[in-house]
Amino acid sequence: MTLKRQSSPKRKLMTAARIAAAHLPPGLPPVFFLTDPQRTPDPARIARLLPEGWGIIHRHFGAADAEVVAAQLATISRQRHLRLLIAADPQLVLQVGADGVHWPHARLAQSRQWKDRMGLMTASAHSPAELRAIAGFPIDAALVSAIFPSASPSAGKPLGAPAFRRLAHTAPCPVYALGGVNAGNAASVAPFAGLAAVDGLMH
Repeated sequence: MTLKRQSSPKRKLMTAARIAAAHLPPGLPPVFFLTDPQRTPDPARIARLLPEGWGIIHRHFGAADAEVVAAQLATISRQRHLRLLIAADPQLVLQVGADGVHWPHARLAQSRQWKDRMGLMTASAHSPAELRAIAGFPIDAALVSAIFPSASPSAGKPLGAPAFRRLAHTAPCPVYALGGVNAGNAASVAPFAGLAAVDGLMH
């Protein structure tokens, strides 16, 4: 009974990931694991457990060990065939050989000058207006938040799966659900979005 309870969340998340992968364009991972210096103090441990084809967005927020961690994640990503993006730091992307960059919405305009040097670029969107604003920029996918109640201090009022579905259908690019995504709710958004999480992949 205990073993079944422990493995059930993993099975649910893997199933949701397969559903997401079926409708996302080639090259986009079904799931992104987002790092955070405070909430994920050992991102390499989690990266080593991610299934092949999943992705990582390394958000270092100016941490002193940003380059060391990025290089470590780049090595793991090559070994495990993961897609690695680095948030708001295209120079570090080039330095460690990552796949591309994730842009905060406030820096979206910078994506234009890097479009020919990055294999993959994503951007954040925290409202319908921010998602619409991505149109016209060389962005491959948008991470929309918050979808579910989240422990993140920056998370706003959650959209919920029904409202997110309507938003996804009019989005200018593929979208990922971010904010409170976990094994218990991933299936409700996987049919029309990719999955992105911090705490939801911790275990």
